[in-house]
Amino acid sequence: MRVLFMCTANSCRSILSEALFNHLAPQGFEAVSSGSFPKGQVLPRSLTTLQQAGISVDGLSSKGNDAFEDNLPDIVITVCDKAAGESCPVYFGPALKAHWGLEDPSDVVGDEATVDAAFRATLAHIEQRCKAFLALPFNSLSRDELKRELDRIGAL
Repeated sequence: MRVLFMCTANSCRSILSEALFNHLAPQGFEAVSSGSFPKGQVLPRSLTTLQQAGISVDGLSSKGNDAFEDNLPDIVITVCDKAAGESCPVYFGPALKAHWGLEDPSDVVGDEATVDAAFRATLAHIEQRCKAFLALPFNSLSRDELKRELDRIGAL
């Protein structure tokens, strides 16, 4: 199963989600990420946060949705924060779609400790959702049931 985590810039939340999902995922599951308006580079603090958590950053890059036109995902999960007024269009035709909004830790203003805490808190939130996702009984869920479960997880 291929899961695409999508956000506006593909430099923070979607990157953290891709890396953490792949860190936790069993064989047969893969996460990728993209942005509707990719920044072109991953935020260094995103990479540092992942490395400090013992999560590989190999192969992470900021890219647009066109990177997956020839290899469509099964599920698209947007991680933009609606409260921030960001626009996260959802593409990829038949893919199952869900929204797991996250506040952008790169918007946090403060000293290093405050910003680091925001990134760690975001990663912990992503971990909670990814673990809930990976615990789903995929073989016994219909498409509609899976959609409901994805929406439930997005509210965690």
